[in-house]
Amino acid sequence: MRKALRRTLITAVVLVACVSTTARAQPLPIADGQVIPLWSGAAPGALGTDTTDIPAITVYLPRAMNSATPTVLILPGGGYTHLASNHEGRQVANYFNSLGVAAFVLRYRLGPRYHHPIELGDAQRAIRVLRSHAGDWRLDATRIGIVGFSAGGHLAMSVSTQFDIGNARAADLIDRTNSRPDFVVLGYPVISMTELWTHGGSKRALLGDSPDPTLAQTLSGERRVTKDTPPTFIFQTNEDTVVPAENSLHYFLALRKAGVAAELHVFETGPHGVGLALDNPALAPWSTLLASWLRGRSVIK
Repeated sequence: MRKALRRTLITAVVLVACVSTTARAQPLPIADGQVIPLWSGAAPGALGTDTTDIPAITVYLPRAMNSATPTVLILPGGGYTHLASNHEGRQVANYFNSLGVAAFVLRYRLGPRYHHPIELGDAQRAIRVLRSHAGDWRLDATRIGIVGFSAGGHLAMSVSTQFDIGNARAADLIDRTNSRPDFVVLGYPVISMTELWTHGGSKRALLGDSPDPTLAQTLSGERRVTKDTPPTFIFQTNEDTVVPAENSLHYFLALRKAGVAAELHVFETGPHGVGLALDNPALAPWSTLLASWLRGRSVIK
C-alpha cells in the first residue's frame, strides 16, 4: 500500500514538473493596449523613475494575426520635447491594424532632459525588442518597419541610417539582435541638423544650445544614407513652414543617389503635423498611397 502510494506521489510530482516546464516554454503573451518597458530595470542613462524616464512600447494588435504578422514601430513627433501620441501614434497604429499590421508606439525619452544618444538608443532597443520576441509574439522578424513623424521622423531616419547587427557578446540577449528596420515610413520628417532649413527646436532639444558641429553632421540624414539604408516612403506638404520640404527632398535625393528604393509624395497644400489627415480631403490619400507601396514591397497583401 505504501509502495503504491509512493509511486503515485512520484508520478504526480513528475507530472507537475512537466506541466511547469511546459508552461515556462510557452510564448510570452502580449495584449492590445499593453505597455511594455524596453528594459526590465532602469534604462541606460535614466535620470529618474518617472514615466518620462522609462522608455516603453504600447501594443496595438490587428483583429487577426498569423504566425508571421508584419509589424511597425511608430515614433510620434513633438520636437523632441513632447510626444504627439494621439494623432501621430494611436491613430496611426489603428490604421496599420486595419491593414493587418501589428503596431507598437514608442515612448522615447525627450529633451532637454535627455540628449543624443539617449533617444537613438531607445529607438534601436525597441527594434531589437520586437525582433527578439518575434517568435513569441507571432511577428515576422523580416518585416519590421519604422514609422516616424516630424522629430519622430528624424529619429526613425537615424535608426535606419545608424543600425548595427547587435553585440554577439552582450549579456542581455536582446542586445545581440539586429537593429536595422526592414522598411521606413517618414511623415514630414526633420532630416538635417546643419542646414538652414532644419527645425531649430528639434536640434536644440536633441543636441543642446551649443551642439558639436561634427555631431550635428553625423545626425543629418542627407549625409548618412548608404546602399544598405532600408526602402523608404516619404510624404510632405509644400506649404509646411515648420519643417520645410527641403528636408524630405534632400533625403529622397540621397536615397536615390545611393540606389535605395524610395518613394516621395509632396502635396501642394497642408500644414505641418497632420498625422493621417483624415479631415483633409487633399492630404488624406497619402495613407492609401502608403498602403499601395507596402503591397508593392510585399509587406502586406
